[in-house]
Amino acid sequence: MLTSKQRFKKRFFDIFLSFFGIFFLWWLIVLCWALATIDTRQNGLFIQARVGRDGRVFEVFKIRTMRDSQAIKTTVTRLSDPRITRLGAIFRKLKLDELPQIWNVLRGDMSFVGPRPDVPGFADRLSGEDRYILTLRPGITGPATLAYRNEEEILESQSDPDFYNREVIYPDKVRINLEYIRNWSLAGDIRYIWETVFGE
Repeated sequence: MLTSKQRFKKRFFDIFLSFFGIFFLWWLIVLCWALATIDTRQNGLFIQARVGRDGRVFEVFKIRTMRDSQAIKTTVTRLSDPRITRLGAIFRKLKLDELPQIWNVLRGDMSFVGPRPDVPGFADRLSGEDRYILTLRPGITGPATLAYRNEEEILESQSDPDFYNREVIYPDKVRINLEYIRNWSLAGDIRYIWETVFGE
């Protein structure tokens, strides 16, 4: 687990960056919200319960990229998921749908870098050493997110995406995130953010 000093450095960095992120990007967030509202014919801000630090549930904010479907109930998303709108696909590719989570970071629900916040049924069921993941605030990006940046394409080729996600992808993400915790550094967080934004 991170030391108290490391936690302070990580949180201070999050507050500093999220403050400037909101200051400079608020107009882009509002624009994406407005376009998503028109595109999906629903509120362009998508709010969903996710599992956060210490297993506490919080509301994550995202730009809506999908239409509701009575026929599809899974939270696992494939590349050709019919719920994803044409504009939503662009938002997802450019990661613009994640921008409202900067507010989650400023509030203290999330960090810029860390394990992705899961819907109930995954992180809250971790046991043993794997529960160390819950000692951190979930992140907008992180090593597991980057390792599986093409996750929707991987799931597209599976006959049972839910099973493959649960039995193959998720356990590997847990392994990657545990390594992240063991080897945490502020320089590492900055590198993950850079790779997320610039793809390098």
